[in-house]
Amino acid sequence: MIKPEDLILVSVDDHICEPADMFERHVPTKYLDQAPRVLEDENGREQWWYGDLPGRNLGLNAVAGKPREYFNLDASRYDEMRPGCYDVHERVKDMNAGGQLAGLNFPNWTGFSGQVLNQGPDQDVNEIMIQAYNDWHIDEWCAAYPERFIPCGILPLFDVDRAAREIRRLAAKGCHAVAFSENPEALNMPTIHSGYWNPLFEAACDEDVTLCCHLGSSSRPMQISKDAPASVIFTLAGCTTAFTFGELIWANFWERYPSLKFSLTEGDIGWMPYFAWRAEHVQERHSGWSKHEFANGGSPTQVFHDHILCCFINEPIGIELISHFNIDNVFWESDFPHSDGTWPNAPELFSAVSSRLDDEQIAKISHRNAMRNYHFDPFATRPKETCTAGHLRSESPEVDVVTRVGKEAGDVDFAQVMARQLLASRPGRAGVATK
Repeated sequence: MIKPEDLILVSVDDHICEPADMFERHVPTKYLDQAPRVLEDENGREQWWYGDLPGRNLGLNAVAGKPREYFNLDASRYDEMRPGCYDVHERVKDMNAGGQLAGLNFPNWTGFSGQVLNQGPDQDVNEIMIQAYNDWHIDEWCAAYPERFIPCGILPLFDVDRAAREIRRLAAKGCHAVAFSENPEALNMPTIHSGYWNPLFEAACDEDVTLCCHLGSSSRPMQISKDAPASVIFTLAGCTTAFTFGELIWANFWERYPSLKFSLTEGDIGWMPYFAWRAEHVQERHSGWSKHEFANGGSPTQVFHDHILCCFINEPIGIELISHFNIDNVFWESDFPHSDGTWPNAPELFSAVSSRLDDEQIAKISHRNAMRNYHFDPFATRPKETCTAGHLRSESPEVDVVTRVGKEAGDVDFAQVMARQLLASRPGRAGVATK
């Protein structure tokens, strides 16, 4: 068994609380006055705005290093969170202190699939801002430490042809992951079954780009009682990922796009073998009337194993059921700086939860699968022996892993409202370009 200090950890799910100056060097001068900006309200809260559209909360659940009593869904100012949430140099120090080599970083204030930047009234300006976001993310954030970050772009989803072109542009810059919605229809876009997304799917296959569907990337409210306790929302959050899983299993485009891959992020994995079995049962019992046929004599399980990537933070159930997975498509996630994350104790916690796995399985889940799937090779510039958790921690012994800013969480009613905003459609709905 690999010791915690000898682990090499590459996360496929972290988050950036984007710095306020991110657009300054990437938006053409004539459009700078239309670029998103951070404003402070009368209560001292800082918030991103894109024209008249509010972004998601500035520091959405950026609570790494805080005591549980300080957990909330909104650090409402930059000075209420760790600098590593928004400063790339401080982020790398935090990663060192947490024994983490690298991570794929999802967007924050734009929504997890870039919803806000898709919702402005001028589609040409939207595309300019989306490309500016991507150029900042790749050319500044990731390029500052290319051996530490896996690029992940956002797309102009309001127009599938523009989205396909952006995939190809991003791939040329070395980016092989893009954020896609877990349910485009919830954003007033065509469904994945409509055929509308075929140009995007084709581009993703051609460029070997994974479509990453993060929990909450549909801005879809959860179907629970309006007065349900806040803990219900967090307990059932993965259900939205299960809906995406089910739709992908029964999609009819796999024969046309045999190399297409979707990553389902932050929904855990222990439930997946059950739903794969349930899909097998449905096919066996109901295909007589449903007439569903799988390509090349395949099956629901084959779709799962061939096309659906999955990840977990610290969940033991999926590991207990690991024989039901294609282990080449199982990944580890850190979720820094969110409250489900395991920073700064990820090596110890991952080691404990994976204790029943052999060294080869651990290496695949902890880093090899991420490196292969996202064309990421940190060892090309950093000797492998310096990539272990123990060595990384020795590089930043000065990091204080206790976050000494922020305030205690608000009352329960406020927490309920904030929790619902993780999945509710706050800013409005994105439209689709007329063809």
